[in-house]
Amino acid sequence: EVQLVESGGALVQAGGSLRLSCAASGFIFDDAVVGWFRQAPGKMREGISCISGGDGRTHYTPSVQGRFTISSNNAKNTVYLQMNSLKPEDTANYYCAHQKLPRRSALADIPPETFFGTWGQGTQVTVSS
Repeated sequence: EVQLVESGGALVQAGGSLRLSCAASGFIFDDAVVGWFRQAPGKMREGISCISGGDGRTHYTPSVQGRFTISSNNAKNTVYLQMNSLKPEDTANYYCAHQKLPRRSALADIPPETFFGTWGQGTQVTVSS
């Protein structure tokens, strides 16, 4: 059974940094893609980044490009989201999600949330102005 547990959310001032962690179990990361999504109150959940375990390819949504960095520690089956230069509009509940992906597959962009089969419970990030 695939399980994901996010951590690292906190209250931070604008311009600050946070690192979110997604601890995963029950799958081989080389055969998967892990994505980070966020959902602010009253808004739809949006995909902000993903990483493919097979080739390490990453994708970002434009609003976080250059500020957020996704990475993985395959040995620990953990995916990280380093968030720098945080803005109040980054305030949201952040989720990681998993889906199997053959190693030879190459994603062109962040898949939609319907692509992912397993989700974590989320971690809250609040950025004060």
